[in-house]
Amino acid sequence: MKKIIVFLSVISLLTSCNNDDSEMISIDNPEITLHIPSEFPEVNSFVSLNKPTKYGVELGEKLFSEKRFSADNTISCSSCHIQSNAFADHNPQAIGIEGRIGLRNAPSLQNLMFMKFYNWDGSKLQLETQPLVPIITHEEMDSSILEVIEKIKDDPAYKDLFQKTFGDESITPERIYKSIAQFEYTLISANSKYDKVKRNEGESFTTSEAKGYETFQQKCASCHGTELFTDQSFRNIGFPVNTNTNEAGRGRVTGLASDYMGFRVPTLRNIEYTAPYGSFGQFSTLKSVLDYFDNGVLEADNLDPVFKNNGNKIPLTEEEKSNLISFMKTLTDNHFLGN
Repeated sequence: MKKIIVFLSVISLLTSCNNDDSEMISIDNPEITLHIPSEFPEVNSFVSLNKPTKYGVELGEKLFSEKRFSADNTISCSSCHIQSNAFADHNPQAIGIEGRIGLRNAPSLQNLMFMKFYNWDGSKLQLETQPLVPIITHEEMDSSILEVIEKIKDDPAYKDLFQKTFGDESITPERIYKSIAQFEYTLISANSKYDKVKRNEGESFTTSEAKGYETFQQKCASCHGTELFTDQSFRNIGFPVNTNTNEAGRGRVTGLASDYMGFRVPTLRNIEYTAPYGSFGQFSTLKSVLDYFDNGVLEADNLDPVFKNNGNKIPLTEEEKSNLISFMKTLTDNHFLGN
């Protein structure tokens, strides 16, 4: 009897192992090797939990352009984040379904894996938690993640990509967010003329660009520092104020008066293609921004010391403005823009 029990136990164990093996799916979905410049900051700590993969990025890019994310199937992420505009657009404020006007200008999407905060007010610390915001916002897509899943769950192309990415066809909110983030992590801009000059690749600044770089280092680098050309801080720099009662800048997140109308310092990379400028598109050109700094910004109790300690302005000559713009144009990465 003992021999029979032992024999049956062995058969049961083997059968169990075979069943487990049949359920184990080998996924040919390798991680993507990203070329990260050595001078760039450390990546966001969350990236290691969601490293870009071959099919994850493909799926994320498809979801990024999916208009069924919106209630009336007319707006996708890529509607406001256009590659030729460094994944921004040319509207002062984002435009959602039915022509609804959003609170803020659509920010450019670049070098996101190195960012510590997302959105103008830094309300998100993890890129994977950001996509839900435009989906549920009334002025943007005015939908829900469950509605989105219901629309795409029977789409053969999505079923195939979710299978290749995650090992089965199940479409979940977390998988959608992770895939979009994987795609966005690949949006690295580091091949501008500036970068080629720094890497000694045969490029050189013109006289105007070189002088603009000098002025930039003297008068701009304290905010637009690091190779990201932003120190990722939140500052009130006295721009004309959006009087919408829902706006308070970083203060919306922290509730602190010291953060009122403070916004994340934008990157200057590809700035030539991301007009208009400001949290709600207050300025149509780079020249108008520099003129405003030169003429004097709005007074505020929490005005950034860069201005407050200097008569509320950054004095600039017309030549300095021209040279600064010439330098900022060297930060254009045509390959990143798809040109």
